[in-house]
Amino acid sequence: MFTARNKGRLAMTAAAVGASLALAGCASGDPLAPEPDTDAPAETIVIGSQAYYSNEIIAELDAQALEEGGFTVERNFQIGQRDAYVPALEAGEVDLFPEYTGNLLQFWNPDTTATQADEVFAELQEVVPEGLQVLDQSSATDQDSYNVTAEFAEANGLESIGDLAGVDGLILGGFPELEERPYGPSGLLDVYGVTVGFQATGDTTVESLLEGIVNVANVYSADPRIGSNGLVTLADPEGLFLASNVVPVASADLPQEAIDIINEVSAALTPEGLVALNVQSTVDQLGFTEIATQWLTDNGFLG
Repeated sequence: MFTARNKGRLAMTAAAVGASLALAGCASGDPLAPEPDTDAPAETIVIGSQAYYSNEIIAELDAQALEEGGFTVERNFQIGQRDAYVPALEAGEVDLFPEYTGNLLQFWNPDTTATQADEVFAELQEVVPEGLQVLDQSSATDQDSYNVTAEFAEANGLESIGDLAGVDGLILGGFPELEERPYGPSGLLDVYGVTVGFQATGDTTVESLLEGIVNVANVYSADPRIGSNGLVTLADPEGLFLASNVVPVASADLPQEAIDIINEVSAALTPEGLVALNVQSTVDQLGFTEIATQWLTDNGFLG
């Protein structure tokens, strides 16, 4: 938990940044040098997010924590999926983005064989492009998982993904890009010998599963609808899905003071805490700004 001492450190950090800039100006020794414009805005940190409610909540946690620490933040949320926002990160148009270790590693290295959290994170640090860095990973996870209804699982004796190999007429639902992902239809066939058709269901994936439009659905593991609808998450003993812990990706030029703040947020965010945040969005229908403010207050980041 973020302590009062840490909060004081953030305030002192912001003050120290201002003081060091003032001292740098005095050190020039030029009596004719213009006075610094104290009203000029500080360098802005641009934070992006996916077009995914849980990712927006995490981005807002980081944004408000940085603002509390004295930084100026610009929100550029709902950029889209990885194919759209990673180029923006690499081009320097976005300075900070909440990501997920396994999926990001597969984006940069499709041939990775890492599956466990620590090895995935270690390899991710090695393949991150020049100009970017990954900060501390959180214990919170939100990774891909394959789910079926309880009725479908009971009727077909399903416990793990491999059990699908004996079932005919399988239709997999998920976001359109799933069709081309290493863990999509081709991965199911290569790793588990499971043949599926594919239906792009996007934001209606869970509803499509419940309505029988698809019979296997790719649902993020922190989605509270898995529990509320009694869905069965199929075990993945062969590691088709990589461990995907929440991890911030940042510009290599991000100030250390900002990095320290973001790492504090990541350390405080737990798997159970992330599910609870998602419940506030999907069940309680609260906005991500309100959700983030309450969490940061409860965890001592905001006074």
